[in-house]
Amino acid sequence: MTGAILVLALVTAQRLGELVVARRNTARLLAAGGVEHGAGHYPLIVGLHAAWLAGLWLLAWDRTIQPGWLAAYLVLQGLRAWVLVTLGRRWTTRIITVPGEGPVRRGPYRFAPHPNYLVVAGEIAVLPLVFGLWAYALAFSALNAAVLAIRIRAESAAWREPAGPEA
Repeated sequence: MTGAILVLALVTAQRLGELVVARRNTARLLAAGGVEHGAGHYPLIVGLHAAWLAGLWLLAWDRTIQPGWLAAYLVLQGLRAWVLVTLGRRWTTRIITVPGEGPVRRGPYRFAPHPNYLVVAGEIAVLPLVFGLWAYALAFSALNAAVLAIRIRAESAAWREPAGPEA
């Protein structure tokens, strides 16, 4: 097994594990009266991330790893863990607000309104660079920026409106 295959397998396992956690958290939040916002753009996010990872498998499985970029990616994973731990059971891949619960203001959210999206933007750019795929990193970063513009606007609007009749 090449180092590239190992990295891609670990990233794929991580993403699949996160989808399991997100699905569980989504179900719990909705059961608590949560309201989903911006569901219309959710398939764009799923499609972008699936295409990004599938393309990396196609193009990078046999490429040499650039250690500096791998180190940068690992730093991003530390920041990702900080976001996930901070949000805990509120973390999901969807935008869900629960009546009576406001936005999180601790952890990395003290420093930036959307730290998870900063981490994701970094990951989408940096992981291809681990394999020397500069054009791929630029192309998917541009696509991600377009999707995140929609996503952040929807999330910001969700926190400005009531989450339900009890809000």
